[in-house]
Amino acid sequence: MKKDQAGTLGFVPQKDIVYNKLLPYADKLDNESNVILARIKGNLARAVQLRELWPGVLFWTRKLSTYLRLYGRKFSKGDHVLFVKLVYELVTIPKLDISMMQSFARLLINLLKKKELLSRDDLELPWRPLYELYEKILYSKTEHLGLNWFPNYRAEASPKQKMLNYMLMLFFVFCVCRYFPESATQEMLDEWRPLLCPFDVTMQKAISYFELFLPTIMPPEQHHKGFKLWFDELMGLWVSVQNLPSWEGNLVNLFARLANDNIGYVNWDLYIPKIFTRILRSFNLPVGTSQMVVPRYLTNSYDIGHVVLWISSMLGGPQNQAQIQLNGLFSSIASFYHPSNNGRWLMKLMKLLQRLPASMVRRLHRERYKKPCWITPVPASHRLTDQDITDFVESMKQPVLLAVFSKTGSMDAAQALQNLALMRPELVIPPVLEKTYPAMETLTEPHQLTATLSCMIGMARSLLSGGHHYPEGPAHVLPLLMRALPGVDPNDFSKCMITFQFIATFTTLVPLVDCSSALHEQNDLTEMERELCSASAEFEDFVLQFMDRCFALIDSSTLEQTREETETEKMTHLESLVELGLSSTFSTILTQCSMEIFKVALEKVFNFATTNIFETRVAGRMVADMCRAASKCHPAESLRLFVPHCCNAILHITANEDVLNEEELDKELLWNLQLLSEVTRVDGEKLLPYRTQLVQILQLTLRLRCKQGYSLACNLLHHILRSTALTYPTDYCSVPGGFNRPLNQYLPIKDWGRPGDLWNLQVQWHVPSAEETAFVFYILDLLLQPELRRLQKYAQGEQDMSRDDVLQSLSIVQHCLLGAGCMLPSLDGPPVTGLVHSMVSMEETKLYIGVNYDESRENYREAICKVMRQLLHYILEHSEDDTKSLFAIIKIINDLMHFKGSHKHEFDSRWKSFTLVKKSMENRLHGKKQHIRALLIDRVLLQHEMRTLLVEGCEYKTVHQDLLRDLLRLSTSTYSQVRSKAQSVLFTALGTYNFCCRDITPRVLELLDPTRTDVTQQQFKGALYCLLGNHGGVCMANLHDWDCIALTWPAMVRSGLSPAMSLEKPSIVRLFDDLADKVHRQYETIGIDFTECVLCTSSLIPTPYMGSPSEQEIENGLALQQAKNLEAVQKYEKLVNDLLECLDDRDLPWKFEHIAIGFLSLLLRDDHPLPAPAVCFFVQSLNHDALIVRKVAISAVAGILKQLKKPRVKVAITPSDISGVVEREDLVAGDRPGNSWLQYHADSLPHTQQDWDIFRFVEKTHWGYYCWPKKLMLYAPYEEQPKDLIPEEMNESEKIIHDHFSDPKFINQLIEFLSLEDRKGKDKFNPRRFCLFKGLFRNYSDAFLPVLKPHMDRLAGDSHESTQRCVAEIIAGLVRGSKHWSFKQVEALWAFLIPLMRTALSNITVETYTDWGTCVATACESRDPRKLSWLLEMLMECPLSGEGGSFVDACHLYVLQGGLAQQEWRVPELLHRLLIYLEPKLTQVYKNVRERIGSVLTYIFMLDVTLPNTLPTKSPHIAEFTERIVSCLKPLLEGEEEIQNHVVEENGVGEQDERTQAIKLLKTVLKWLMASAGRSFTTPVVQQLQLLPLLFKIAPVENDDSYDELKRDAKTCLSLMSQGLLYPEQIPLVLKVLNEIAGSSSWHARFSVLTYLQIMVFYNLFTMLSNEQAVQDVRALVIRLLEDEQLEVREMAATTLSGFLQCNFLTMDVSMQTHFEALCKTRLPKKRKRDLGSVVDTIPSVDLVRRHAGVLGLSACILSSPYDVPTWMPQLLMDLSAHLNDTQPIEMTVKKTLSNFRRTHHDNWLEHKQQFTDDQLVVLTDLLVSPCYYA
Repeated sequence: MKKDQAGTLGFVPQKDIVYNKLLPYADKLDNESNVILARIKGNLARAVQLRELWPGVLFWTRKLSTYLRLYGRKFSKGDHVLFVKLVYELVTIPKLDISMMQSFARLLINLLKKKELLSRDDLELPWRPLYELYEKILYSKTEHLGLNWFPNYRAEASPKQKMLNYMLMLFFVFCVCRYFPESATQEMLDEWRPLLCPFDVTMQKAISYFELFLPTIMPPEQHHKGFKLWFDELMGLWVSVQNLPSWEGNLVNLFARLANDNIGYVNWDLYIPKIFTRILRSFNLPVGTSQMVVPRYLTNSYDIGHVVLWISSMLGGPQNQAQIQLNGLFSSIASFYHPSNNGRWLMKLMKLLQRLPASMVRRLHRERYKKPCWITPVPASHRLTDQDITDFVESMKQPVLLAVFSKTGSMDAAQALQNLALMRPELVIPPVLEKTYPAMETLTEPHQLTATLSCMIGMARSLLSGGHHYPEGPAHVLPLLMRALPGVDPNDFSKCMITFQFIATFTTLVPLVDCSSALHEQNDLTEMERELCSASAEFEDFVLQFMDRCFALIDSSTLEQTREETETEKMTHLESLVELGLSSTFSTILTQCSMEIFKVALEKVFNFATTNIFETRVAGRMVADMCRAASKCHPAESLRLFVPHCCNAILHITANEDVLNEEELDKELLWNLQLLSEVTRVDGEKLLPYRTQLVQILQLTLRLRCKQGYSLACNLLHHILRSTALTYPTDYCSVPGGFNRPLNQYLPIKDWGRPGDLWNLQVQWHVPSAEETAFVFYILDLLLQPELRRLQKYAQGEQDMSRDDVLQSLSIVQHCLLGAGCMLPSLDGPPVTGLVHSMVSMEETKLYIGVNYDESRENYREAICKVMRQLLHYILEHSEDDTKSLFAIIKIINDLMHFKGSHKHEFDSRWKSFTLVKKSMENRLHGKKQHIRALLIDRVLLQHEMRTLLVEGCEYKTVHQDLLRDLLRLSTSTYSQVRSKAQSVLFTALGTYNFCCRDITPRVLELLDPTRTDVTQQQFKGALYCLLGNHGGVCMANLHDWDCIALTWPAMVRSGLSPAMSLEKPSIVRLFDDLADKVHRQYETIGIDFTECVLCTSSLIPTPYMGSPSEQEIENGLALQQAKNLEAVQKYEKLVNDLLECLDDRDLPWKFEHIAIGFLSLLLRDDHPLPAPAVCFFVQSLNHDALIVRKVAISAVAGILKQLKKPRVKVAITPSDISGVVEREDLVAGDRPGNSWLQYHADSLPHTQQDWDIFRFVEKTHWGYYCWPKKLMLYAPYEEQPKDLIPEEMNESEKIIHDHFSDPKFINQLIEFLSLEDRKGKDKFNPRRFCLFKGLFRNYSDAFLPVLKPHMDRLAGDSHESTQRCVAEIIAGLVRGSKHWSFKQVEALWAFLIPLMRTALSNITVETYTDWGTCVATACESRDPRKLSWLLEMLMECPLSGEGGSFVDACHLYVLQGGLAQQEWRVPELLHRLLIYLEPKLTQVYKNVRERIGSVLTYIFMLDVTLPNTLPTKSPHIAEFTERIVSCLKPLLEGEEEIQNHVVEENGVGEQDERTQAIKLLKTVLKWLMASAGRSFTTPVVQQLQLLPLLFKIAPVENDDSYDELKRDAKTCLSLMSQGLLYPEQIPLVLKVLNEIAGSSSWHARFSVLTYLQIMVFYNLFTMLSNEQAVQDVRALVIRLLEDEQLEVREMAATTLSGFLQCNFLTMDVSMQTHFEALCKTRLPKKRKRDLGSVVDTIPSVDLVRRHAGVLGLSACILSSPYDVPTWMPQLLMDLSAHLNDTQPIEMTVKKTLSNFRRTHHDNWLEHKQQFTDDQLVVLTDLLVSPCYYA
């Protein structure tokens, strides 16, 4: 096929859209596409060479996107590569407007989507430009200051929009990163490795770049240049980090992509247990009874989509180890899927369930069915074998079947089943059928029916195609269909809908033909086929029963039955859904029927329709739909019945002249009209024989007086025209050619479930014949012509018409246009010129849509247009309140412009439903578009409609101009409904024609002009709505170009002075709010400077008929480009000045002042300074009365200061020169000799100007930790930097700022405003104000200090919240702004600040301590600690002086922690000093100080990490600290007595005993353990183990809040520690400690060991399972504790055992069973006759305990499988029942177990009964039924 096409096209297309070949005019398309492609190539090349980005390049790239939608990738490979390269260069132009970049990016994604089309050899793209673009957008340095507005990356944008844009970027990089050169990986590692500092935010950035950019698709021989460079390093990092830092998810995504792209080339075996353990942990499932979840686990979990990809890529291979772990994963979480469980984790688990099978199907498709391409195939050794697939499906079966009835609905399970059934139908379908049949019988549980049916719908094709695995599948079809019929139930809506869907799905796949006679004629049938043949005799019965059901449904939903008199007559939403379901199902059934069955059905429906008379609103519509379905399937047979009947009835009733003028018509007449209008929606040529009758009826009924009557007649007119004029397919049967062939030639049962064959679809098209075309125009001449004449006379005032008459005429005109619209050529005329200048042609693309317009006839479209405009003007002049006619005219105008046979919104909803049906029935495994035939035909029709609807980039002609102006007039007319209808049509049109907004906007703005006095309030409002635009359409107020904004923004502000504007009307106020809001939301910085768009596109060879642009033209292009830049600057400055001028007007209401200031703030840019008058305005606004204005001004001035910032000189240095250490070749990270010069050493700080100048400061904290960058850029010494500003050298803007801030009065006022409260109790440290001060001190160094010092002194002494906050903001700004000051200035600064801060910190209060913490943290952020020595030393002076009480101490520590935490790994010396200082003080009495110390200790030890390739830190180590602590806690570990909380609250003078000190110490240590649980990267397990025994000793058993702090903390610590991640080598250590504690004398400790064990095992499940010895140890420990003397411990051990069995950690084997059975048989001594007085039981307790242990063991085994009955269960239940009458506590245990068993197995008892023998059942029934009380 490609060959012959290449002949006509001249090239081999990459991949075109196959559906185009099936259109009726397919032969014309090759030439058409060639012409269009040539134009695109020529014009695009020309536009780029002439440097005309806008409108040229943008216009033609949009045309290219459209081309892709119409023809797919129908160009040669060479062109494809050139297009990609060109668009890639366009995307990465440095100063490109963001909106343009997004549209180019979308196009590039479309060009690169099909990865098999271009291999790495065809295309190579550089990675840097993309990275720079990404960096600019995501990590913009100026955006937060408001100098750059990116679309929706802003805080106000909805998260969804943010996600969309982020996804766009992700997908974009993902498409491109396949084509990075092979050297890219190494370059990227060099670029981003230096950022890998785990304590720093850059870590997140680096890892997310790795995730996005690292190429993973490479041929195996290049792997050493690809993933092998980083795999071990990053994998090591992932394995060694715990507590889910935010970047761990990104690593998982990267590994998943790697695994998926290189199946079989990466060896995961080593890591598999770790991977599965972490996946299980990331679900955050609740385990055990009292579990706390570490808060950050809730937010940072893995993305399920990637987890699924990773799992499915690791399956297979020789050992298939991953499958074993996957079985474990599902068996451990299976019970969470049971419908009785619910929680916030359920969504994640359901997603896993739904996506994993889909991912497997994708992988199988790739390995077995996909055409091989350049991407490396999976090696044979690692492909999935049939056994692998069976294992996979088996492991998922149980959870999926449980999830079918889940609380979240059955959709997830249904999708999972659909995919599982594709792989192994014989495993999945039978169990679902077992659930479906009973669900169809039950009447009480409808939700079971809806759930099972939705699963069956997804599995329909797998069931029908049976195949050799599951040959008995098709036999279920008829029983299912027959049993589904009762679901058509008028009383249960959802049941009714799912039944319709179910029946429709199955009948689409099955030809309903009675083949039973074939049994006698053919003797070569298989057993299965014979069975199907005999079953197919029931089809006729099924169809008739279905119809009876439908008739019953219709009878119960007539208007009389369902409505009161007063209610609306329209259909409700539910009814219309039922109508849709009914009609589509019925039409599917009839399409699939054989002729015999069809005739019976037709007879039946005809009788039903003609013997009753229905009301036309609800029931009538349903019946008419059924009749339409019949006539569509076989038009000739059906029309023969219906048309004569209806026509005769109508003629008979209207024979009486009076009928025509009646207001209320006879029901029978209406019903027959309705019926006739529906049955004529059939193949046009079958209508022609009846044309005389139909035309006669039309002439009679169109002039009926009654509105209901003539609207039905109009429908009839519409449908007759539509049927004859449109192009559409006429048959949708599942086999081409239908089923009307004799059985001996064609046996339909062989076609059950057969997909359509795309290469042999045989679509039957209806294309209008000459006869039909003539008929259409005959009707138009006969019926449309006279109406137009009447309306024209009325419009010219020559003839009078009533309003109803006008409306009736308009209705006829509208229906004629709707019916014959596809035959009428578009409106044409001269184009509107002069709107936009371009050097490239902007012609519109004409597509052939199968209609040859007859030029000789009158174009009715133009005629209608002319008359409508006259009529419109007449109505607006004379009777503006005739709104109904205006509505009709608006509709007609819309159709005149856009209607060519289908409406956009209908097309969109059909496209949606097409994709939904496709999804629910597709076969993802085999791919290759194996959809059912009806679906394929539908897709071809959609392709045809898409061609008719493509209107993008239409030329704007004068005809359109007139219509748009009329619409604008309607949009600003008196009645609000007319306005809103007209506006929505106007907005559609504005999006259709090129540049028409430029023509319309000035007309809208005229109405806002304050000088006009004749504007009404309605016009004013209408104009504002026109500016606002609709959701997702064009917004005129904010078009993305200078011409428009320069007009609209000042006009919107000035409209505040318009006489029509009144702020009393809330609607107008709201409109202005919305407008301002929309501008702020949608505004993106508009480019000013496009000089950099020089592109190398000589390669895109323009096609011959265009010719290259001449030298002269290229020069003109350059000159134009420069002129354009200049013009943009002028427009920008003019806009700013216009807005300032508006603000000068004294009369402007405050609201508009605020709007104007908001607009001004959007105009700050990073590439062009703000004009001086605006700078002046903003600086003065800092002291404006209105708070909102001051806020805007603060941000704006901070931005202006950034614009005025002078660049600093940087020089490259080599780190080894400074340190004198030569770095090793291999990777060594962490504190090493080579980076110790960066760290803080108190003895080598610079103390003189000379030292300071030669000192190398490194400001950013991450440099040097992991490795050095290739070039380390540092600031040059002070001498080489630009000098401080002096007033003489300042430019105008700088001078304005300098003058204001040197003026004491201005500063007085400013500080007064800044130290006011904004919202009491809500205020926080304000980063915007900090930016303002930072900017001032950075640009002007210490010029303003003298004016500010007195204020700062005053503020620091005042302890009010707002004054303290103000001084904190100034100080933070000062410290950060003094980055480049000279030593003298800095020294003076600190001399002033240190005493000031001491004062302030001694006045610290509850409200302000967080602000001071933020202040210090902000000041220390990204600063070299050696520059801040003064500050750090000041904070280190005895923070715990105790002078201001415990609160001040805690605050001082908090502030210090804020400073040190920012410095991370660069201040080991200070951390050591701090630790030495704190250690003796750990026995603090005050709780708040203890908590703070705990938090500080976390920070001190955070740097003690064990990461791969990382040297041990120089900061304090946990191990040494723990040893010292444990030695102090000795007294507590030795004694046996209980540890009480000795509260002695005053630090007494006398030395308290060691024990009390130890308890106090312990309290602080607990706070530290709790604080570090979620924060640190690695858990120091070995050290924690030393403290475990102590914690077990203290922790209480019950959950009781009345315990003191010590016990509660101990319990929390245990819970948090048990969730920690363990490494294989740590497991034996932990178990050893637990074993020791299990021997402890305190039963509390033994009890807690069990709860600890439960959580620990579950959270480290697969790591534990991979260690056989550990499993044995745990088992021994639990079984030992089952025989504990304390009852509570025994019971807990049983619960633990049951849990371990349930999650398959331990297995129920013979040895365990015999052990428990033996224990149960322990003999108890006979009871002796006791004295009646003695209550004491004398049974020796050891025997009782052993016997109880055995019973508990059995009970644990039984309870471990709550939802099924394994083979060993019946015997154990029998064993257990023998003990029902033992002494307590045994009897209690048995009873509990039995009642639990009954509760969990009650739902599915019918299935579970099968497992027991009859004798066992007798015993069980006795046990489970409670004895009767009355016996």
